[in-house]
Amino acid sequence: MMRQRQAQLGLALTVLVLAVALLGPLLLPWITGFTSTEFTGRPFKPVGMFGTDNLGRDVLSRFLDGGLRLIVYAALATLLGMAAGVAVGMTAAYSAGRLDGLIMRGNDVLLALPQLVFALLAITVLGPKGWVLVVVIGITHAPRIARVTRSATASVITEDYIRASEMYAVPKWKILVTEVLPNITGPLMVELGLRMTYSIGFVASLSFLGLGMQPPTADWGLMINENRIALVVQPWGVILPVLAIAVLTVGTNLLTDSLARASANLNAGNQP
Repeated sequence: MMRQRQAQLGLALTVLVLAVALLGPLLLPWITGFTSTEFTGRPFKPVGMFGTDNLGRDVLSRFLDGGLRLIVYAALATLLGMAAGVAVGMTAAYSAGRLDGLIMRGNDVLLALPQLVFALLAITVLGPKGWVLVVVIGITHAPRIARVTRSATASVITEDYIRASEMYAVPKWKILVTEVLPNITGPLMVELGLRMTYSIGFVASLSFLGLGMQPPTADWGLMINENRIALVVQPWGVILPVLAIAVLTVGTNLLTDSLARASANLNAGNQP
């Protein structure tokens, strides 16, 4: 995968944003001299490198401190969705019969629910907490991951080595974990990249709507919402987080596309 030029570009873009998100809070006092909640001047004034936000806080300080939570929540939601979706998809494909139909019909019901509506309902009931964001986004990802996993598993369970394991009375869970799962990692890794991209946009969108991280927390999605009223006067409060989210999304998409292409080439090379 990494021999592809677009994968190298995607990795560079992703690492750049991750470095800002991870190192920004640690280097904040030395780079700007302000905390992310400290008032440094009048609102929307050209104080410091990128000016002040709607409350007079330093925009660069808010930006450097606002990416870590978004990325952590998005990563946790993606991992939760992958774990649930992979377990459901493999179980449905390997069980077959009525259990397969029952699981997938329930899966279709969840797919029919609009993601944003489900998130709005859950957050309204439970409150805009971090764990609520993670669980809600993970649940909305799981049905889509389950369909991909079921399709990939169905093409593997007919292989001779699976039948051989069944002949030796290997437990079903062990067959799924040791025989099936390693052979469907290609499509799962592609799905992981896609879901991570969607999670980043989802967390940022909920924060923009006021249903994610709450003030005075520094967050890229929240920054866009707080500073959009003065986009013409002081654009940096919106431009910096939008640019970071866009670069991270493009980087992860390039990596995902490269992984899909490498997986397809590998599968083609393994054909007799």
